[in-house]
Amino acid sequence: MKFGKVWGSTSPIETNGVFEFHRIEIKSGGYCSKHKHKHKHNGFFVESGKLEIHVWKKNYELVDITVLNAGDYTSVPPGEFHMFKCIEDTVCFELYWAKFDHDDIERENVGGTGE
Repeated sequence: MKFGKVWGSTSPIETNGVFEFHRIEIKSGGYCSKHKHKHKHNGFFVESGKLEIHVWKKNYELVDITVLNAGDYTSVPPGEFHMFKCIEDTVCFELYWAKFDHDDIERENVGGTGE
C-alpha cells in the first residue's frame, strides 16, 4: 500500500512489533519534518538519487549533514532530532528498529524462597 506525503510517498513493506521497513519516494526539493524518535533507530538506504540527512547531535551545537548517494546508508539513534532533504528525485529504503536491552532489569531485592 502506498501513502502520499507532502514530500513524496511511502510504502510500508514490513511492519511488526520490533521492526519497520518502508520504500520511500522523495521529490527533488522535498523534505520531512525535523523530528526525533523516543526509542526507535531510523536508518536510510538510498537506492537512487541523492539525499541529505541532517542530525542535531545532543552533545554539541552543530548539525551533522550526511549526503547519501545510490548505495549509501546511514542511521540516526533514538533521541536525536533529524530530518531529510532531497537533492534530486530519490528512492530510499527507510528502516526503524528498537534495540532490546538485555540489562534493563533494576532489582530492589534478590528474591528468596518464601521462608
